[in-house]
Amino acid sequence: MQIDILQCLGGTEQAAGLTVVIDVFRAFSVACYVMDKGAAGIIPVGGIDMAYQLKAAHPDYLLIGEREGKIQPGFDYGNSPAQLEHAAFQGKTVVHTTSAGTQGIVNAVHAEQIVTGSLVNAQAVADYIRAAHPQRISLVCMGRAGVAPVAEDTVCAEYIRSLLEGTYYDIGAAIIGLKESGGKRFFDPANAGWCPERDFYLCTDLNRFDFVLKAGRNGSGLYSLRKVRAV
Repeated sequence: MQIDILQCLGGTEQAAGLTVVIDVFRAFSVACYVMDKGAAGIIPVGGIDMAYQLKAAHPDYLLIGEREGKIQPGFDYGNSPAQLEHAAFQGKTVVHTTSAGTQGIVNAVHAEQIVTGSLVNAQAVADYIRAAHPQRISLVCMGRAGVAPVAEDTVCAEYIRSLLEGTYYDIGAAIIGLKESGGKRFFDPANAGWCPERDFYLCTDLNRFDFVLKAGRNGSGLYSLRKVRAV
Protein backbone atom coordinates (compact mmCIF):
# COMPACT_ATOMS: atom_id res chain seq x y z
CA MET A 1 0.00 0.00 0.00
CA GLN A 2 1.11 3.52 -0.79
CA ILE A 3 0.19 5.73 2.16
CA ASP A 4 0.33 9.51 1.75
CA ILE A 5 -0.23 11.97 4.60
CA LEU A 6 -1.52 15.20 3.11
CA GLN A 7 -2.37 18.54 4.66
CA CYS A 8 -5.35 20.90 4.51
CA LEU A 9 -7.49 21.81 1.50
CA GLY A 10 -4.49 21.57 -0.79
CA GLY A 11 -4.17 17.97 0.33
CA THR A 12 -7.76 17.18 -0.58
CA GLU A 13 -7.02 18.25 -4.15
CA GLN A 14 -4.14 15.74 -4.29
CA ALA A 15 -5.97 12.92 -2.51
CA ALA A 16 -6.46 9.75 -4.52
CA GLY A 17 -7.45 6.18 -3.82
CA LEU A 18 -9.13 5.43 -0.52
CA THR A 19 -9.17 8.82 1.18
CA VAL A 20 -9.53 9.43 4.91
CA VAL A 21 -10.51 13.00 5.73
CA ILE A 22 -9.31 13.67 9.28
CA ASP A 23 -10.64 16.29 11.69
CA VAL A 24 -10.07 15.41 15.35
CA PHE A 25 -11.02 18.76 16.95
CA ARG A 26 -13.91 18.46 16.32
CA ALA A 27 -15.92 17.73 13.19
CA PHE A 28 -15.43 14.01 12.71
CA SER A 29 -15.41 13.26 16.40
CA VAL A 30 -18.80 15.01 16.61
CA ALA A 31 -20.03 13.02 13.61
CA CYS A 32 -19.20 9.72 15.33
CA TYR A 33 -21.04 10.73 18.50
CA VAL A 34 -24.07 11.82 16.46
CA MET A 35 -24.23 8.56 14.49
CA ASP A 36 -23.71 6.50 17.64
CA LYS A 37 -26.85 8.17 19.01
CA GLY A 38 -28.89 6.71 16.17
CA ALA A 39 -29.04 9.53 13.64
CA ALA A 40 -30.42 8.42 10.29
CA GLY A 41 -27.56 10.12 8.48
CA ILE A 42 -25.36 13.18 8.22
CA ILE A 43 -25.24 15.49 5.22
CA PRO A 44 -21.85 17.25 5.27
CA VAL A 45 -21.88 20.51 3.33
CA GLY A 46 -19.21 23.09 2.63
CA GLY A 47 -21.26 26.26 2.42
CA ILE A 48 -23.32 27.56 5.29
CA ASP A 49 -25.92 28.86 2.82
CA MET A 50 -26.52 25.28 1.67
CA ALA A 51 -27.09 24.28 5.28
CA TYR A 52 -29.76 26.95 5.66
CA GLN A 53 -31.38 25.93 2.36
CA LEU A 54 -31.60 22.32 3.45
CA LYS A 55 -33.14 23.34 6.77
CA ALA A 56 -35.70 25.52 5.00
CA ALA A 57 -36.66 22.67 2.70
CA HIS A 58 -36.66 20.09 5.51
CA PRO A 59 -37.60 21.71 8.84
CA ASP A 60 -37.15 18.40 10.65
CA TYR A 61 -33.44 18.31 9.79
CA LEU A 62 -31.04 19.35 12.53
CA LEU A 63 -28.26 21.86 11.83
CA ILE A 64 -24.88 21.29 13.49
CA GLY A 65 -21.68 23.19 12.88
CA GLU A 66 -19.55 26.24 13.32
CA ARG A 67 -17.55 29.04 11.82
CA GLU A 68 -14.43 30.09 13.73
CA GLY A 69 -15.41 27.40 16.23
CA LYS A 70 -18.71 28.98 17.20
CA ILE A 71 -22.33 27.98 16.59
CA GLN A 72 -24.06 29.96 13.86
CA PRO A 73 -27.46 31.72 13.98
CA GLY A 74 -30.35 29.31 13.47
CA PHE A 75 -28.27 26.21 14.15
CA ASP A 76 -29.53 23.60 16.57
CA TYR A 77 -26.10 22.74 17.93
CA GLY A 78 -22.51 23.85 17.64
CA ASN A 79 -19.57 21.61 16.84
CA SER A 80 -19.08 20.42 20.43
CA PRO A 81 -19.43 16.76 21.42
CA ALA A 82 -19.90 17.76 25.07
CA GLN A 83 -22.92 19.84 24.15
CA LEU A 84 -24.41 16.90 22.24
CA GLU A 85 -24.01 14.27 24.94
CA HIS A 86 -27.60 14.42 26.10
CA ALA A 87 -29.23 15.44 22.82
CA ALA A 88 -31.67 13.18 20.98
CA PHE A 89 -30.71 12.17 17.44
CA GLN A 90 -32.55 8.90 16.95
CA GLY A 91 -33.86 8.75 13.38
CA LYS A 92 -32.87 12.35 12.66
CA THR A 93 -31.10 13.64 9.58
CA VAL A 94 -28.30 16.05 10.48
CA VAL A 95 -26.79 18.74 8.27
CA HIS A 96 -23.20 19.38 9.31
CA THR A 97 -20.97 22.23 8.16
CA THR A 98 -17.61 23.21 9.63
CA SER A 99 -14.61 25.33 8.80
CA ALA A 100 -12.38 22.36 7.99
CA GLY A 101 -13.67 18.79 8.13
CA THR A 102 -16.76 18.97 5.94
CA GLN A 103 -14.83 21.13 3.47
CA GLY A 104 -12.46 18.22 2.97
CA ILE A 105 -15.23 15.85 1.95
CA VAL A 106 -16.71 18.10 -0.69
CA ASN A 107 -13.28 18.98 -2.12
CA ALA A 108 -11.79 15.48 -2.36
CA VAL A 109 -12.85 15.25 -6.00
CA HIS A 110 -10.26 12.67 -7.10
CA ALA A 111 -10.83 10.20 -4.27
CA GLU A 112 -12.07 6.74 -5.17
CA GLN A 113 -13.91 6.54 -1.87
CA ILE A 114 -14.03 8.73 1.21
CA VAL A 115 -14.27 7.90 4.90
CA THR A 116 -13.85 10.25 7.83
CA GLY A 117 -11.22 9.84 10.51
CA SER A 118 -10.66 10.88 14.11
CA LEU A 119 -9.05 9.43 17.19
CA VAL A 120 -12.36 8.07 18.47
CA ASN A 121 -12.51 5.56 15.59
CA ALA A 122 -8.92 5.38 14.32
CA GLN A 123 -8.57 1.62 14.82
CA ALA A 124 -11.84 1.05 12.97
CA VAL A 125 -10.56 3.19 10.09
CA ALA A 126 -7.38 1.12 9.92
CA ASP A 127 -9.39 -2.13 10.02
CA TYR A 128 -11.67 -0.87 7.25
CA ILE A 129 -8.72 0.07 5.06
CA ARG A 130 -7.00 -3.25 5.65
CA ALA A 131 -10.16 -5.13 4.67
CA ALA A 132 -10.58 -3.04 1.50
CA HIS A 133 -7.03 -3.79 0.22
CA PRO A 134 -6.57 -0.46 -1.58
CA GLN A 135 -3.39 0.19 -3.54
CA ARG A 136 -3.30 3.84 -2.49
CA ILE A 137 -4.38 5.55 0.70
CA SER A 138 -4.58 9.29 1.28
CA LEU A 139 -4.75 10.47 4.88
CA VAL A 140 -5.80 14.12 4.67
CA CYS A 141 -5.28 16.24 7.79
CA MET A 142 -7.73 19.12 7.49
CA GLY A 143 -6.01 21.45 9.94
CA ARG A 144 -7.26 24.81 11.13
CA ALA A 145 -9.93 26.15 8.76
CA GLY A 146 -8.42 23.93 6.08
CA VAL A 147 -5.38 26.18 5.63
CA ALA A 148 -2.95 25.56 8.53
CA PRO A 149 -1.75 22.13 9.75
CA VAL A 150 -2.56 21.21 13.33
CA ALA A 151 -0.96 18.65 15.62
CA GLU A 152 -4.06 16.61 16.43
CA ASP A 153 -4.90 15.72 12.83
CA THR A 154 -1.32 14.80 12.03
CA VAL A 155 -1.14 12.66 15.18
CA CYS A 156 -4.26 10.82 14.05
CA ALA A 157 -2.85 10.26 10.56
CA GLU A 158 0.47 8.98 11.88
CA TYR A 159 -1.33 6.66 14.29
CA ILE A 160 -3.51 5.21 11.51
CA ARG A 161 -0.41 4.74 9.35
CA SER A 162 1.34 2.93 12.18
CA LEU A 163 -1.62 0.58 12.57
CA LEU A 164 -1.55 -0.20 8.86
CA GLU A 165 2.20 -0.71 8.75
CA GLY A 166 2.42 -2.59 12.04
CA THR A 167 4.88 -0.12 13.54
CA TYR A 168 4.94 1.30 17.05
CA TYR A 169 3.54 4.77 17.68
CA ASP A 170 3.24 6.13 21.19
CA ILE A 171 -0.28 7.44 20.80
CA GLY A 172 -0.74 7.86 24.55
CA ALA A 173 2.15 10.29 24.79
CA ALA A 174 1.02 12.05 21.63
CA ILE A 175 -2.45 12.65 23.06
CA ILE A 176 -1.00 14.04 26.29
CA GLY A 177 1.14 16.37 24.17
CA LEU A 178 -1.96 17.74 22.48
CA LYS A 179 -2.90 19.50 25.72
CA GLU A 180 -0.09 21.95 25.03
CA SER A 181 -0.61 22.23 21.27
CA GLY A 182 -3.82 21.78 19.30
CA GLY A 183 -5.91 21.09 22.39
CA LYS A 184 -4.70 23.99 24.48
CA ARG A 185 -7.78 26.09 23.73
CA PHE A 186 -10.02 23.62 25.56
CA PHE A 187 -8.34 24.45 28.85
CA ASP A 188 -8.84 28.21 28.62
CA PRO A 189 -11.83 29.15 30.84
CA ALA A 190 -12.60 32.05 28.49
CA ASN A 191 -13.50 29.49 25.80
CA ALA A 192 -15.80 27.35 27.95
CA GLY A 193 -18.97 28.53 26.23
CA TRP A 194 -18.01 27.20 22.81
CA CYS A 195 -14.94 25.06 23.43
CA PRO A 196 -15.44 23.25 26.77
CA GLU A 197 -12.68 21.22 28.40
CA ARG A 198 -14.75 18.05 28.13
CA ASP A 199 -14.51 18.28 24.34
CA PHE A 200 -10.80 17.51 24.58
CA TYR A 201 -11.42 14.27 26.43
CA LEU A 202 -14.35 13.21 24.24
CA CYS A 203 -12.34 13.86 21.08
CA THR A 204 -9.31 11.94 22.38
CA ASP A 205 -11.25 8.95 23.74
CA LEU A 206 -9.15 6.61 21.64
CA ASN A 207 -10.98 3.93 19.64
CA ARG A 208 -14.28 4.47 21.43
CA PHE A 209 -16.26 3.52 18.31
CA ASP A 210 -15.94 0.41 16.14
CA PHE A 211 -17.41 1.88 12.96
CA VAL A 212 -16.37 4.20 10.17
CA LEU A 213 -18.38 6.91 8.47
CA LYS A 214 -18.37 6.51 4.70
CA ALA A 215 -19.30 9.35 2.37
CA GLY A 216 -21.43 8.76 -0.69
CA ARG A 217 -23.63 10.85 -2.94
CA ASN A 218 -27.33 10.89 -2.17
CA GLY A 219 -30.20 11.35 -4.61
CA SER A 220 -29.75 15.13 -4.59
CA GLY A 221 -26.08 14.93 -5.51
CA LEU A 222 -24.98 15.95 -2.03
CA TYR A 223 -22.73 13.80 0.12
CA SER A 224 -24.15 11.86 3.03
CA LEU A 225 -22.35 9.92 5.74
CA ARG A 226 -23.47 6.47 6.73
CA LYS A 227 -22.20 4.18 9.44
CA VAL A 228 -20.25 1.16 8.19
CA ARG A 229 -18.74 -1.59 10.29
CA ALA A 230 -15.00 -1.79 9.95
CA VAL A 231 -14.88 -5.50 9.12
